[in-house]
Amino acid sequence: MGAALSLVLILVTFGGYAYYVHCIERRKVSELGAKGAVLEFASGLVLGSALFGATMLVLWLLGILTYSGLITGSTWVYPLFAALLTAAVEETLVRGVMFRMLEERLGSWIALGLSALIFGIMHAFNPGASAISVIAIALEAEILLAAAYMLTRRLWFVLGLHAAWNFTEGGIFATQVSGSKIEGLIGVKFQGNDLLSGGAFGPEASIVAVSLCLLASAVILALAKKKGHVIRPFWNIRKHPSA
Repeated sequence: MGAALSLVLILVTFGGYAYYVHCIERRKVSELGAKGAVLEFASGLVLGSALFGATMLVLWLLGILTYSGLITGSTWVYPLFAALLTAAVEETLVRGVMFRMLEERLGSWIALGLSALIFGIMHAFNPGASAISVIAIALEAEILLAAAYMLTRRLWFVLGLHAAWNFTEGGIFATQVSGSKIEGLIGVKFQGNDLLSGGAFGPEASIVAVSLCLLASAVILALAKKKGHVIRPFWNIRKHPSA
């Protein structure tokens, strides 16, 4: 998919969400507010690339990953726009709509559990998927991304985080992204136990990735709780909700 088409689809996604929020929910589209958007998006880019880079470093130190050389003829353009488009669509629909609505009624913790289950099942039919990869995606991706949304109550930080993870995974390191092979710049090979390497699904299903992302999730959730961004379920709402 070309860069221009990807940008058009991203704008259509944001426009559709803005229309829904403005015309159906009849409120300001605060999740896509411009003020502070660049800083939040950039912060997400840094965290996403750092988390995946740390995953690869640990796998290399464990002897699971070996460097196989630069890939000639590869380009970063397609993986970059693919990562941006995937992040825009998934975060707008899954975090902006599904998680937010679940959270408004059931509270943050129940919404976190339910959305993790749904997000894992959504990836159950990806190439190379297994029970382990479904659990891994539910734990590392949904909990981390939902926590990132809870922290800012906006989409920019979580968009940057999601896009950077996918781009670093497939665009920089030529590994599978949720089971799909992406043409990247740095060739790597995996060996050893699938629990460590991630198997056919890619390093996202590695216990290393899960552990690092859960650690980051715990920190982000603690910050969200400190800011009072944890919502109580509708049956336990107080005047000033807090967890």
